[in-house]
Amino acid sequence: MARAKDESTGVHCRLDELLEERGMTLTELSRTVDITFANLSALKNDRGRAIRFSTLTAICRALDCEIGELLVLAA
Repeated sequence: MARAKDESTGVHCRLDELLEERGMTLTELSRTVDITFANLSALKNDRGRAIRFSTLTAICRALDCEIGELLVLAA
């Protein structure tokens, strides 16, 4: 069954909260992990539909966090 275009994945990305806790901007993270601002913005705003393990690892290393701190099930 095809998923509706605006249907939620049920996963929330806590990127915004983690950036704020660390005093880092999305632009700084983009430069640090060499991922486009647009792709990080999509994740931050829960519009991402997939993420590579290498990207996930790079973000977690840059933010000094665990995967479970970054991605959580939406309430």
